[in-house]
Amino acid sequence: MRVAMYGVGGAGGYFGARLAQAGVDVVFVARGEHLRAMRERGLKLVAADGDVTIHPVCVDDDPARLGPADVVFFAVKTWQLEDAARAALPMLAPDGFVVPLQNGVEAPGVLAGVLGPERVLGGTCGTISRVSEPGVITSIGRVNFVSFGELDDRPSERTAALEAVFERAGVKAVVPPSIHTAMWEKFMFVATMGGIGAVTRAPIGITRALPETRELAVSSMREIAAVAAARGIALPEDAIERTMALVDGLSLDGTASLQRDIIDGRPSELDAWCGAVVRLGREAGVATPVNDFFYACLLPQERAARERAAG
Repeated sequence: MRVAMYGVGGAGGYFGARLAQAGVDVVFVARGEHLRAMRERGLKLVAADGDVTIHPVCVDDDPARLGPADVVFFAVKTWQLEDAARAALPMLAPDGFVVPLQNGVEAPGVLAGVLGPERVLGGTCGTISRVSEPGVITSIGRVNFVSFGELDDRPSERTAALEAVFERAGVKAVVPPSIHTAMWEKFMFVATMGGIGAVTRAPIGITRALPETRELAVSSMREIAAVAAARGIALPEDAIERTMALVDGLSLDGTASLQRDIIDGRPSELDAWCGAVVRLGREAGVATPVNDFFYACLLPQERAARERAAG
């Protein structure tokens, strides 16, 4: 199986490096200084269990030059996804399929609109990894996993084959009973903690400890669970309790990518996180006052960041 990682940030870089380390045929789509560094020095993964450098590495900023891939993982930001899907068309093998790794619940629909639903799996992942310098991915977490499944949740040969590829690389891969439930559970966590962190500018250790912000987090999660239920996604009864237990287990200085992007004045995934809760809630007739608050407070900074990026 030939694997393509479209985007070599924390997730694409970590999982792509692990696959390549295991001898899987992996190609990467990158750009800018990251691309140049990978061409010159390879892709380096710095991790607690040992560093690894993949060199030489097959990388380009034009997907068409990388040749056909059996599966393409999209690890770009949510607002880049539609353009990336169109650009990836020339690199998909005739029976190729794609898997989104974005934090959110709308990515499969975006990809299906461009590539057709038959080519799309649902997907999500977990890793605490980032680009620490061009060509270098630093991973500080010990829990790294990918989760994927058919959009109708049926077992398939391609999900089984993909699961085997990750097992070969020593990476935990899960085909859950419902990929949609798995995506919404992850969404509950990232949208809530991203929104609180971006509004308060405080790390997780503080927002989970203060009774006021802890209750705000629980209220946000209740809203997301209600939106999911209205859209036919039944989250486990203990989903909020388990998500808060996850929050309680994170490092005191932990922050969400949405929070970091907003603080640094970069375009963020606000629209795909808090904005999606608001938008999907309105469509389903579910009130989402906490996420309305997050979205409204952060939108001016998001618009300013996008204007700077565009101009």
